[in-house]
Amino acid sequence: MIEAGVIWTSAYVGVGANLEAPSDQVDEAITQLRKIDAVRVFATSAKYRTAPVGPGDQPDYCNAVVALVTTLEAPGLLDALQSIEQAMGRVRDGDRWGPRVIDLDLLHVPGVAMQDDALTLPHPRILERAFVLIPWADVAPQLVLHDGRTVAWHAASIDNTGVSDWPVATDGNA
Repeated sequence: MIEAGVIWTSAYVGVGANLEAPSDQVDEAITQLRKIDAVRVFATSAKYRTAPVGPGDQPDYCNAVVALVTTLEAPGLLDALQSIEQAMGRVRDGDRWGPRVIDLDLLHVPGVAMQDDALTLPHPRILERAFVLIPWADVAPQLVLHDGRTVAWHAASIDNTGVSDWPVATDGNA
């Protein structure tokens, strides 16, 4: 329940993994998001299989987008996301687009534009990434982005080669 008198702000988080049963990792990250007192998850996209961006020889990703509300300001929410990543075994070793056990990206906080060493909002590459736009359209299709167009418009306009529905798990690894 959302408490009266407390200011809650919408935010959108990209969730992805391509190591150690990626679908399970995505599910666990979403479970951990739900455990944060200052966060209420209100929608989760379907999961999608996506081709990796970056170094070529790595497994496909499982990607999703979570719509939430939070009492945290953007830097505090980023800290919470990075704490979940760390607890789940994410190692930040400088391999920018390499394989990972979990990746949580703060994509967009409506009305917030910022850029510092730790965080840029809106995320600088959201309009270039089918693995973000397609699941995002599941949870916020009519959200108007900084360019005046909706998430649905961008999702329909982007090349979706390499994006497909995540298969139903049969052995815990799908």
